[in-house]
Amino acid sequence: MKAMILAAGRGERLRPLTNTIPKPLIKIGEHCLIEWHLLNLAQAGINDVVINVSWLAEQIQDTLGDGRVYGVNITYSIEPEQALETGGGIFQAMTFFQGEAFLVVNGDIWTDYSFSRIKSLGKQAHLVMVANPPHHPEGDFILNKSILSDAGDGKRATYSGIGIYHPDFFSGCHAGRFPLAPLMLSAMQQHQVTGEYYQGCWVDVGTQDRLQLARDMAAEV
Repeated sequence: MKAMILAAGRGERLRPLTNTIPKPLIKIGEHCLIEWHLLNLAQAGINDVVINVSWLAEQIQDTLGDGRVYGVNITYSIEPEQALETGGGIFQAMTFFQGEAFLVVNGDIWTDYSFSRIKSLGKQAHLVMVANPPHHPEGDFILNKSILSDAGDGKRATYSGIGIYHPDFFSGCHAGRFPLAPLMLSAMQQHQVTGEYYQGCWVDVGTQDRLQLARDMAAEV
């Protein structure tokens, strides 16, 4: 399996810090955010990685290089200044996956989730879900056993930013800027999205407080 790390965002909520440093390069303990992901991927035996970049792209490319030092092979998907949103960013890199299911990881999360444990259940998408954090108490989707939906019975949880996608998930899409959420809801209506619930460490590093929380968690690893 190949993987994609989403790293094209500007990190508006962490400004002014992200005015000069792309959010994936912010230090969390001994590594920056995106380095944690690369090391995790290598440990899971996932060695071919594409990273989409836009804001301060050169800094990310200069820091990570070809990925050899992390045990992976990095390809970069260069996006325009306004970036392509999640859906458009993944779609632009689709040829990299050669028609196979692939792992996607948000570049602005910190977690101790091991990528070696994630398994596709044969649907169009499989998402790792976590407990609803204080800043997002309503959650995203309903997890009932292994099926994810937008409504109904089950446990409402938050999408962690870690998932497996099959190219069929993007069937009918066209190049350009578009979000992932409408595709997700459409696939859920067709019962094509499965999920799992993770109770370990996870932080969406979107504010200064959550940045400090991630650093505190990393210090205990």
